[in-house]
Amino acid sequence: MADGCGCDRLAQTYLPVDEALRRGLALARPVDGTETLTLPQATGRVLARDCTSKIDLPAFDNSAMDGYAIRLADLDAQGDPAVFALPLAGRVAAGDTGDLAAPAGSALRILTGAPVPDGFDAVLMQEDCDVTQDTIRFKRRPRPGQHIRRAGEDLPAGAPLLKRGQEIGPREVAALAASGHGHVTVFRKLKVALFSTGSELRQPGEPLAPGQIYNSNRYMLAALLEKPWIDLVDIGPVEDNPDRLRQVLREACETSDLVVTTGGVSVGDEDHMPRVFADIGGTLDVMKVAMKPGKPIMFGCRGSALYVGLPGNPVSAFVTWQVIGAQMMRRCAGLPDIPLATEQAVMAEPLTRHAGRTEFRPVQIEGRAADGKPRLRLMAASYSGRLALLAQADGLAIIPADADALPDGHPLSFLRF
Repeated sequence: MADGCGCDRLAQTYLPVDEALRRGLALARPVDGTETLTLPQATGRVLARDCTSKIDLPAFDNSAMDGYAIRLADLDAQGDPAVFALPLAGRVAAGDTGDLAAPAGSALRILTGAPVPDGFDAVLMQEDCDVTQDTIRFKRRPRPGQHIRRAGEDLPAGAPLLKRGQEIGPREVAALAASGHGHVTVFRKLKVALFSTGSELRQPGEPLAPGQIYNSNRYMLAALLEKPWIDLVDIGPVEDNPDRLRQVLREACETSDLVVTTGGVSVGDEDHMPRVFADIGGTLDVMKVAMKPGKPIMFGCRGSALYVGLPGNPVSAFVTWQVIGAQMMRRCAGLPDIPLATEQAVMAEPLTRHAGRTEFRPVQIEGRAADGKPRLRLMAASYSGRLALLAQADGLAIIPADADALPDGHPLSFLRF
């Protein structure tokens, strides 16, 4: 981590996006507290320990079909007839014990999920059988184990089930329940403090005086931070007063794991956050990133708190959060690092621009290329403050930093919303 936060930091060389993300992830320390919750309480949370299956899955041999359980040895006594015939000796359904006795040379009616009694080694689908006067008739000899789900074939008892760091969604909670876990240990919630800087900010619904704007960043970031594993404190707007900013930022760092702000991170007269963060003992690691939008972003540490300062322009704040901030937040919460979920697309028009920064450009999908990839129509070239344009976009085209001209049909990575 770099030392201090003097004005020389403002003149640092722009960092490539990948390097800025690497540094950000290096600062992000996973929470260390845990709690044990019931499955309903744990849904949406992050596993703090590896889980193994408590039982065999399935727990016993059971039928995969509605049909008839047979013993293949009983067919040997019939030789090789055109039609096999076996009398029915009983019925077994899901929930039965499976200890039904049946004499040699007989079959059992069996329903899906029912335990397969000892000695029975195949199940015939009911569609493959004719039933008359409590006797089944069928033409094809089944293979051993046909339509039987064997105990432990999904997962044997003691085998790994879920890994530490997995978010417990519907699929995971189903696996935990099926394997006998009534409680699981999860990481405590990540404590996140959020506030917006700017004396010009007003809340939606309030009247606007000349020079004032509505605080869109507050609601956008609050929505992005709405996670089951986050405990969010929304501080709201803070005026551009260094003393007030110092007080709020210090208190946020002392009570939170992660502090996220918007605005005040550039080099203007009212961009106080770099100096304010240094004044309260914070240490900055990154100040400028070679990305568009979002060049002015800052992050560092103060005590045990991680600080992420996003730009004030709303599209810039959105993009920098999605590309860098959200990845840092995931690591703090104990989740694994994952790359941006991009897909391949192609340009629907040529592009000329100044190379030097990786650009995350709002685009709309305009049909598909011959190979099925989406064709991307670039939206306005100037967009860092245009929220309406962002809301109308289908996603972001990722234009490499070294690209100054791209022809129609050129392949691009695409981050779909």
